[in-house]
Amino acid sequence: QVELVESGGGLVQAGGSLRLSCAASGRTFSEHAMGWFRQAPGKEREFVATISYVGSSTYYGDSVKGRFTISRDNTRNTVYLQMNNLRPEDTAVYYCAARGSGKTRVAIAQREYEYWGQGTQVTVSS
Repeated sequence: QVELVESGGGLVQAGGSLRLSCAASGRTFSEHAMGWFRQAPGKEREFVATISYVGSSTYYGDSVKGRFTISRDNTRNTVYLQMNNLRPEDTAVYYCAARGSGKTRVAIAQREYEYWGQGTQVTVSS
C-alpha cells in the first residue's frame, strides 16, 4: 500500500514558477514508476508527466514539454514537478500517482496507475 500526499500548489501569475512535491509512504517507493496528472474545471483528467523507478526515463504531455520537469528523490520517497513559464491554461488540480509495485517503467495511461493522491490546486492568473 502506498499513500501519496501532494504539496506546493498555489496561486501564481502567468510566466511564474511552482514546484509540486509528492511524498509517498511505504518502503517500496523506488519500485514504482510515478506520474503527474491534472484536471481542469469541466475537463477530464489528463496526463502531465511520468518518471521511471530510478528516474532514468521521463515522458511529458505535449502541452507541458519544455516547461515542466519531473524528478524524484528515492532517498526521500518524493517525486517533484517543477513548473516554469506557467500559463492560465495550466490551472488545474494536480494529482500524483504511483504504478503498482514492480511496475518500474513510465506510463501515460491513467489505468496504469494504482495509487493516487488527493491533489493540489494550481491557479495561474493572467
